[in-house]
Amino acid sequence: MALIQQSSPHARGARSTSRVMLWVILATLPGLLAQTLFFGWGNLINVILCVAVALAAESAMLAIRKRPIAFFLKDNTAAVTGLLLGLSLPPLAPWWVSAVAVLSAVILAKQLYGGLGSNPFNPAMVGYALVLVSFPVAMTTNWAQPGLLWESAPSFGDTLSTIFSAQQTAVDAFTGATPLDSYKHQIATHTASEVLKSPIFGDGVAHGWEWVNAAFLVGGLLLLALRIITWHIPLAMLAAISIMSLAFGSDADQYAPLSLHLLAGATMLGAFFIATDPVSAATSHQGKLIYGAGIGILVYLIRTWGNYPDAIAFSVLLMNFAVPFIDHYTPPRTYGHHKARRGIPTRNQG
Repeated sequence: MALIQQSSPHARGARSTSRVMLWVILATLPGLLAQTLFFGWGNLINVILCVAVALAAESAMLAIRKRPIAFFLKDNTAAVTGLLLGLSLPPLAPWWVSAVAVLSAVILAKQLYGGLGSNPFNPAMVGYALVLVSFPVAMTTNWAQPGLLWESAPSFGDTLSTIFSAQQTAVDAFTGATPLDSYKHQIATHTASEVLKSPIFGDGVAHGWEWVNAAFLVGGLLLLALRIITWHIPLAMLAAISIMSLAFGSDADQYAPLSLHLLAGATMLGAFFIATDPVSAATSHQGKLIYGAGIGILVYLIRTWGNYPDAIAFSVLLMNFAVPFIDHYTPPRTYGHHKARRGIPTRNQG
């Protein structure tokens, strides 16, 4: 039997961008399912809307730039941007808020910088931060109260009507603040035991939210197992939040406990799917640890003493600013050298 003889190196081809993004999409499905089960149809509708707008905006910009549309749409990066925004935005946010967020992400934060690989900031978080600052009422009053899909959640038709109505009617019966926001404002006048009696916290950490974060954790672990992402950024970010919470917020009668920081809000989505953006994050392993830790510290600081209950978007964008500096001083070790050259050489030349 004849055997094929090949000389070294025997290296396997790298995954294509489209395949990597497809795995990211698949890894978010457990989180999207949990959001739908515990908070109704809002996020699922948002995801469909945001992905459609993202693909349309990407196509329009590629046409204006005279780039091949089908070739660039196949990389699935626009779809991932829309998906992340659909998962992050309030479930009952008006359709125009979602549209503005997506258009800002795709046009301003990605295409105007030159497209994939040229954007210094995470596109999805640029869109999220822009609408959060521009439309604070719409972004803070449209979070669905936890309730199983088949029990107390609004129907698909009611949810669709709420999102797409020209003038949203009062939906106080099934909307409210997030657990982090509620705890932060109530703890000033109540004890922790009194605050936690609210139905929004349920019998566990935060009713529904802990399952959503657990689902995104499962998806994140899948990406780690497939080596789509590395462990450095998620671990550093979660460790920094934990250390900050234990160091400064150990008194639950003053600050939100660690369990809320980890299992309420967008912590796991941020750690595994947003902070790990390969374009805008740090590149070396050491740099990723610094980058992830910086995000975790900023998340805790903004959540605890800032004006926003969740802080993933601002923390990621602030650390995006620091990425060039981090990469400059934490270059990876080159093959054949024991140590990487860091910083600016000080040896006199000549």
